[in-house]
Amino acid sequence: MAFWFLLLLGLATYLMVQRSVARITRTPVWLLWLVLMTPAFVLSGWTLMYGAKQPPPPSLLIWPSVVCLLLYWLLFQWGRQAPRDTQTQAQAPESQSATNPVAESAPVRPIEPTEETQLRNCFPWSTYYVQNIEYRPQAVVCRGQLRTTPNNAYQQIKANIEAQFGDRFLLIFQEGLNGKPFFVLVPNTQAAKEVNLQSKQEKLTRPGLALLLLAATLVTTTLVGAKIAGVEPTVLESDPTVLLKGLPYALGLMTILGIHELGHYLTARFYKIRSTLPYFIPMPFFLGTFGAFIQMRSPIPNRKALFDISIAGPIAGFIATLPLLIWGLANSEMVPLTEKTGLLNFDALNPRYSILLALLSKLALGSQLTSKSAIDLHPLAVAGFLGLIVTALNLMPVGQLDGGHIVHAIFGQRTAMAIGQISRLLLLVLSLVQDEFLLWAIILLFIPLIDEPALNDVTELDNGRDILGLLAMALLVLIVLPLPQAIANFLQI
Repeated sequence: MAFWFLLLLGLATYLMVQRSVARITRTPVWLLWLVLMTPAFVLSGWTLMYGAKQPPPPSLLIWPSVVCLLLYWLLFQWGRQAPRDTQTQAQAPESQSATNPVAESAPVRPIEPTEETQLRNCFPWSTYYVQNIEYRPQAVVCRGQLRTTPNNAYQQIKANIEAQFGDRFLLIFQEGLNGKPFFVLVPNTQAAKEVNLQSKQEKLTRPGLALLLLAATLVTTTLVGAKIAGVEPTVLESDPTVLLKGLPYALGLMTILGIHELGHYLTARFYKIRSTLPYFIPMPFFLGTFGAFIQMRSPIPNRKALFDISIAGPIAGFIATLPLLIWGLANSEMVPLTEKTGLLNFDALNPRYSILLALLSKLALGSQLTSKSAIDLHPLAVAGFLGLIVTALNLMPVGQLDGGHIVHAIFGQRTAMAIGQISRLLLLVLSLVQDEFLLWAIILLFIPLIDEPALNDVTELDNGRDILGLLAMALLVLIVLPLPQAIANFLQI
């Protein structure tokens, strides 16, 4: 089993490296792969020597991971390259996807040769000195030297472009792989439809569909909640009223998911970004729902808006989760700790698999929780626990997840890609110790590291948002990492 897991991990890591960084560094892929796989090789060697029943010491988990991540970063930077063609091809399509242009109706060459002088006049030399203009399918890339602050440059040049060309273009400001900011003009194919779209705002939100999905999800989650509460199918057939026992789980989980998505929705509306209402996804098995989502139909104006919209969901969902989880834990029952207890065993949950869960469990249960006890979760506690998992999964700093947007807004897209790569690796390593994370690790492998940029993707955040973003990442660590033995001994759990 360990051999096949190591083989799967090796193949997944190689594909991850090849797809993510092969085009932006000269360092051989096999060397980067070898560095990333070293911690897994070390743990496998320990297992072969001492067996699976003897856990490796913490230093064997921490130090190889730290050293290999630093070495990976150094090798990546040593081979860093930013050729013009690679950079342009990589960045321009992202700009297009951010604004959802209709490729069929846009001209191959967005401006005529005679208009190039007008375009150059939109870039004052004291603001952004244009050195080169490149024509790409559906985009014009303007490269040069930034002479003022990114925010001033974007606002001034955006005003100049609109004065000269009207609403023909959306202006995108990005940071290239070489660290230099550049502008991209993308044909604004939605401009002609803007009046139409505004008049059909109700059709965009589709409240009827949202209510229908809400009702369907309430039914499916109630059915699953009744099963979690111990209701037998035969009893349900003879007495349908026992289905009400599933409501605490259903209402708790849907409240958490709904408030999470409302956080995104209301923040998007604050920034005047067109978005749909939250839509639930019903599912008649497993958890009763596959979550909820909103769709944004307008480009995000800047990294500040990207950060606020992204972090609003996890914060709102986490705030809703805390009281429900604490009440549910306080009304749960203690059971003996056995080998079958685990992170996802709701009948005998071992809270020590999560730092935050262990702290909240001790707060709610007090002296009832000991080192030899597990928790038989109340249905509402199950909903609160799943709320923690949803918060952690969304905060993973990878690609288009909320955490990926957050690190993108804080550090920029280049650094966010590296953080996402490292996060994938760390979760794969953690899955060697805690099997429940293997599914998460596999899911993250299929999420692209690159997310859609904001229109002004260069202007940095203020210190307050930077600190809030780092606190969100700290919350992720508290949820995901197991409780250290020293803290467990101190809390007597």
